[in-house]
Amino acid sequence: MGQEEIEVASLPVTFPPLMRQMLWLKGWLGVELDPVSWREKFVSGVGGLLAIFLVTLISQHALHLAGAAMLIASMGASAVLLFAVPHGALSQPWPVIAGHGLSALIGVFCARYISDAPVAAACAVGLSIGAMHQCKCIHPPGGATALTAVIGGTGVHDLGYSFVWCPVLLNALLMVGVAVVFNLLFNWRRYPAFWNRQHKVEPGDQEITHEEVVAALESFDSFVDITEDDLIHLHHLLSRRVTTNPQRSS
Repeated sequence: MGQEEIEVASLPVTFPPLMRQMLWLKGWLGVELDPVSWREKFVSGVGGLLAIFLVTLISQHALHLAGAAMLIASMGASAVLLFAVPHGALSQPWPVIAGHGLSALIGVFCARYISDAPVAAACAVGLSIGAMHQCKCIHPPGGATALTAVIGGTGVHDLGYSFVWCPVLLNALLMVGVAVVFNLLFNWRRYPAFWNRQHKVEPGDQEITHEEVVAALESFDSFVDITEDDLIHLHHLLSRRVTTNPQRSS
């Protein structure tokens, strides 16, 4: 029996076969719960709109239209993280700023010293991923920034290493600044996540140490997009729920 069959078989037998297959497919595709309110979704969209409008103006001024169109692709991806997932680990200021800046630097280097375009593009993205991992600044749009430095055309290539600080770092700083100010307008959103409401240990809660969190994450051996504070807070909420509803654990 294959792994897929085992996972499907583990679903409750009360579900009809077709429903069980659909539930398995939903899990395989990664379709998760979406408890976010319409208000939150609207605010996320408005924040991204404002940030990209400002970034577009700067990018067009520095690169002109053709080059700016390429760069805005990566900044648009950053806007999704900053305004739709403001508390995510990938969305914090260090990953945004360092992830874009480091990837842009690597991309310019590869574009200048690797003559074969496909090889240069592949090296730029691959090295950027490794560097972001090592520097603890994983930000997926950084890969697009590195690629832009290689295939962005003469408008990008003519900038040389100045491409790193203007417009890349300037745009990244602007995105972070807009996110900080914009999220201050809403009491349920705080950016960076450090400013989010810290978890207070209630009587009976078991405190979790930083070392225990690190050990648990190391067991995954994969990057998990959740901040340590949110992970601990979620643990306490779930633990309290199980404690107050003992029948659910039986």
